[in-house]
Amino acid sequence: MTTGLLIYGANGYTGELIARAAAAQGLAPVLAGRSAAPVESLARELGCESRIFGLDDAAAVAVALSGCRLVLHCAGPFSATAAPMMAGCLAAGAHYTDITGEIDVFELGFRQDAAARKAGIVICPGVGFDVVPTDCIALTLKQALPDATHLALGFDSRSGLSRGTATTSVQGLGHGSRVRENGVFRQMPLGSRTRRIDFGAGEKQAAAIPWGDVSTAFRTTGIPNIEVYVPVSPRALANLRRLGKFGWLLRSAPAQAFMKWRIRKGAAGPSAEERMKTPVFVWGEARGPGRTVTARVRVPNGYTVTTDASIAIARRLLAGGVAPGFTTPARLMGADFVSTLPGATKITVE
Repeated sequence: MTTGLLIYGANGYTGELIARAAAAQGLAPVLAGRSAAPVESLARELGCESRIFGLDDAAAVAVALSGCRLVLHCAGPFSATAAPMMAGCLAAGAHYTDITGEIDVFELGFRQDAAARKAGIVICPGVGFDVVPTDCIALTLKQALPDATHLALGFDSRSGLSRGTATTSVQGLGHGSRVRENGVFRQMPLGSRTRRIDFGAGEKQAAAIPWGDVSTAFRTTGIPNIEVYVPVSPRALANLRRLGKFGWLLRSAPAQAFMKWRIRKGAAGPSAEERMKTPVFVWGEARGPGRTVTARVRVPNGYTVTTDASIAIARRLLAGGVAPGFTTPARLMGADFVSTLPGATKITVE
């Protein structure tokens, strides 16, 4: 049986938000995951088909994806789950999308470009808040300043995190930050690169973080020097710098287990009311010979953006006519894509 959209990890916090919205919009998604009870319960509630399978064997994943045209992968941490799902999509001839923000997953997708072309599929990681708004800002700035040599991106979000997002963040704590310099990655301690930025709600101290755009913005724009910032209080900055000195400890199994246990004890993610009250300010700056250009956009809460953007991108891919291979959200949908999402403003350029 041929089906359109399969959502893997539909029982997770973000996966369920997307599944409910996709079903409400008449996409009739197949809901999938490794945990039968919650996936099947949600599928019954929404009147959707369900499929239960793990990601331990790529060949088995390919069989489970039989007849599927597009996978929206929502089960992180993607550093562990993206590779088998991509392999399964390549074997099954299904487009691959996910909601990652992990640099290494974007790089993995890029390395699969030739295989994706051969299989006739699109690989487009990061179809949610990570990295749609910042990717659109990056392309907007490249169009405004074609000879840009340096690109800085960032966002100011006051939202709480889902368990999945928090778990992924914890796994990266002991590995420091990353930027791109002269086209290649550079590792650096957390909190070691800072500047003051007006993201759109007043100037704040900000620190560079290892965000997905360090990979994707390079593929979108070709600009060789890229960094991504978020606001930090003086106390948070001091904590980041302390953490940078204990990377070996943060990477240890006991420390990782303790931090993940704490995350599991917390809320699954922000409530609908909290999402309504926490928009995100997104900023970018491109520098070239003798000129600097700045762009900003305000978007709804990151989980709301992820829901709306991932479904819009799924619709685009299901409509057909997209050249196969690896791509980024802005390359696929255009620089103005973020401004078409419900509740987002137009991008302003100065």
